[in-house]
Amino acid sequence: MSSVGITLMWIAIGIVGLFILLWFFPITLWFQALISGVRVSLIQLVLMRWRKVPPSTIVMAMITGTKAGLKMDVNAMEAHYLAKGNIIKVVNALISADKANIPLDFKMAAAIDLAGRDVFEAVQMSVNPKVINTPPVSAVAKDGIQLNVSRQEIVPPEFTVKAGQPVILKVSAVDQWTHILVFDGNLSGLTIGLNGGENKVLVFNAPEKAGEYPFHDDIFGVAGKMIVQ
Repeated sequence: MSSVGITLMWIAIGIVGLFILLWFFPITLWFQALISGVRVSLIQLVLMRWRKVPPSTIVMAMITGTKAGLKMDVNAMEAHYLAKGNIIKVVNALISADKANIPLDFKMAAAIDLAGRDVFEAVQMSVNPKVINTPPVSAVAKDGIQLNVSRQEIVPPEFTVKAGQPVILKVSAVDQWTHILVFDGNLSGLTIGLNGGENKVLVFNAPEKAGEYPFHDDIFGVAGKMIVQ
């Protein structure tokens, strides 16, 4: 082999070696994190690859959160990813909650995400709750039905109304957490979101069909039911 051929071979080997080195040691990603104010070491990025965690997913999520003014923990985020969590939705939920002054930390957001709920959608619904359109309510009772919602329970866990009659719900979040009360089944569009300590009133017409209509807190999972007679 000529000297030119040997030189070209070594150049090719060098290029391949450089690509392999950059794959194992994502220097570009590390530098991008560094200039974005995210503190993550090159060794941490290498170890992520060995643990089959995509470094780019973690780093970009950390950059997004840091730019929004949040304090991000790389170990907590990697652990959440390994637990099959959705890092992007959790970070977006934290940003949305922070902008809306809703008390939500990473641990709670991650728990909601791992429980199978869309944590970002839950926060959005709390900020902009959806309420089902019902026929006009001509009159309601002076005293509505009081529901107290906490992480542990909804009190009372059930209440009774008359079919087709106006219903007024006085819903209170009795702790510091965000809650989203959602009716299931035919009333799935009936939703009300509350911040910690907040009180809201929901007025609607009860269904014409008698039966039990369950509802639940979409964040903490506590549930109750409305009985229509």
